[in-house]
Amino acid sequence: MIQGLIGTKIGMTEIFLEDGTALPATVVNAGPCFVVDKRSKEKNGYDAIQLGYVDLKPQRVTKPLLGHFKRAGVPPLRTLYEFEGEIDKYKPGDVVEADVFKDGDIIDVTGTSKGKGFAGVMKRHGFSGQPDSHGGMSHRRPGSIGQAAYPARVWKGMKMPGHMGSKRVTVQGLEVAKVETEKNMIIIKGSVPGPNGGVLILKHTTKGI
Repeated sequence: MIQGLIGTKIGMTEIFLEDGTALPATVVNAGPCFVVDKRSKEKNGYDAIQLGYVDLKPQRVTKPLLGHFKRAGVPPLRTLYEFEGEIDKYKPGDVVEADVFKDGDIIDVTGTSKGKGFAGVMKRHGFSGQPDSHGGMSHRRPGSIGQAAYPARVWKGMKMPGHMGSKRVTVQGLEVAKVETEKNMIIIKGSVPGPNGGVLILKHTTKGI
């Protein structure tokens, strides 16, 4: 069985347990994905299956990639990703759907976090800020960042203002609450990275293994 799938975040909702407890959950459109290529130990040094997701106009694809898709007998696809799995069970052109997961599975979800633009230290790093009364004029500023005569420079990695978000983030150990195979939808307990419409990589978890 293949170890993952590519999907799109639809949005968040609530699910209710038998005792009436309400839990936040995320709805993900998982697949369908096409098998585009296979990697083998003999040829590539490792076993993996390359999946593609979301159709793309042919004029938006380079000629080498267009030939790659034609050999597999699949339409041009926007997102490609390799997953571990039993490569003998799949061949190029096969369709992989949400049934690779089942209710109760523990998965890792990878996505690109929401971009926040340029942010100060209070928003970006959670600094408490400086005094906000009695004539203070540095309420949201970071304050001193340097040292004395030694080392007379700013240390690398200093927490400072800068670009916030828009980074690749993985959340581990999320539980699949429900899989709706006929709609290719997966409901996951909790939140996942990224905005609605963002592309997600769903994998069977490696945490604790």
